[in-house]
Amino acid sequence: MKNKKIERKIRRKKSIRKNVFGTVSRPRLSVFRSNLHIYAQLVDDESGKTLFSASDNSKEVKTAGITIPEDLKGKTGVAFAVGTLLGKKIVENNIEGIVFDRNGYLYHGRVKALADGVRKAGVKF
Repeated sequence: MKNKKIERKIRRKKSIRKNVFGTVSRPRLSVFRSNLHIYAQLVDDESGKTLFSASDNSKEVKTAGITIPEDLKGKTGVAFAVGTLLGKKIVENNIEGIVFDRNGYLYHGRVKALADGVRKAGVKF
């Protein structure tokens, strides 16, 4: 028997994915959050391909020198840095807009910080 918390997350995920679909012009930004790390990838669902991704494990995030706001500390600040790096990649590749897939997670904390980082880089969604 599954944990009730996991069942609720799966129900939210299915509800979100019914309405969120990535195309070439507006790819889907999918977020995965574990206890230690955060991962994000831009997916074109029409061709089933990942355009590019970023995570807090990547060397790019550690060497990018992204300034994190004072109110964000720890893993939340790192999530903001991942979002900013991914937003820069999106802008460099001339993608005008995206659709945000929070993957069943509540829009709070690290997921919100990642989304704010992408918005700070100039991407609209």
